[in-house]
Amino acid sequence: MRVGFVGCGMAADIYIPSLRKYPHLELAAVHDRDQKRASQVEAYYSVRNCPTLEALLSDSSIELVVNLTNPDSHFEVTRACLEAGKHVYSEKPLAMVFSQAQELVALANSKGLHLSAAPCGLLGETAQTLWRALRSGEIGKVRVVYAELDDGPVHLQEPHLYRSASGAPFPYRDEFEVGCTVEHAAYYLTWLTAFFGPATTVTSFSACLWPDRQMTAEESLNVTTPDFSVGCITFSSGVIVRLTCSTVAPYDHSMQIVGDEGILTVDECWNYSAPVRLEKYSRRWFQARSSPNARAFPLWEWVRTGARVYPPLKKVSREKRYRQHRQDFARGIADLAQATVEGRSPRLPADYCLHVNELALAIQNGGGTPYRVTSTFKPLEPMNDAALNQVLSISW
Repeated sequence: MRVGFVGCGMAADIYIPSLRKYPHLELAAVHDRDQKRASQVEAYYSVRNCPTLEALLSDSSIELVVNLTNPDSHFEVTRACLEAGKHVYSEKPLAMVFSQAQELVALANSKGLHLSAAPCGLLGETAQTLWRALRSGEIGKVRVVYAELDDGPVHLQEPHLYRSASGAPFPYRDEFEVGCTVEHAAYYLTWLTAFFGPATTVTSFSACLWPDRQMTAEESLNVTTPDFSVGCITFSSGVIVRLTCSTVAPYDHSMQIVGDEGILTVDECWNYSAPVRLEKYSRRWFQARSSPNARAFPLWEWVRTGARVYPPLKKVSREKRYRQHRQDFARGIADLAQATVEGRSPRLPADYCLHVNELALAIQNGGGTPYRVTSTFKPLEPMNDAALNQVLSISW
């Protein structure tokens, strides 16, 4: 399938190397309203640059468009692509306004087109391994989930110096304006909704804790979008989730799923090969957990509690297992393309992406009052063995 990219910022440099690992996908053309950036991508990746969005959309050989523009442009660009008869895979969120996201889903459905959105981490080995452990009843009935998505004070990490492979600057101003919750909450919301079904209510608190950010000697930003949020989500299955996002607290991308019989833990959601740790409740487990040695000697705690790594779908090196960032960004695109050929719905369908979009906005915009979720989606199915083997055969 021939694919077009709209948006040639730093995200394009993340997506293109992943996309080129899939033999059934071809990057046919790119476009960016900043033609200097588009020209840099054109030269670096030897790909055709379309001077206008209309030029890209008029290419009848391009069936699927990937929307990598900044979030404020997602709605307009995706709408134009759908109206031109193209399937669309969008970076998160579908739209910054929920009613606009609803409009996009309705438009795609009316035209018989596929609409899907990032992140595609649910299709990763870690999420699928975790889902398998839950289905196997390893920890019994799930009661509560603690999920953290903290990235530390990003503005103190010299983000103005970041450059991608083709030279794109890190869009830190956009990141601060959009907010860490809308930017990052979906990494876990996509997992949680797949595991536990649609959410019914969200009670959240958000605030901008660090409004004055001195980026350089010459640039000072006054940020008003929340840089901290905590949302308590009730799922239709009865599971309760506490999800925290921030660009203030120290880096932490961990998730703990607590059941009647034990705990499943993932320490890094941005690594598709991160191990899933299983701890079963026992007298020895409770004794070890309450010991003063538990924090001082983590390895001792592992031995004492009987913790073990749940069998992963794919074995990789220790170095890959413990990276902070290791994601195959093109996996969702590849699945959407395959879905059009097989005549099925993508594994990240539009109604599911809309639901995740609503939850992220509800958490960021929450003021402590319970929010009743209006969207829902058909239950998702885990990847079958054939699909897993196809994905795991990609060397990345």
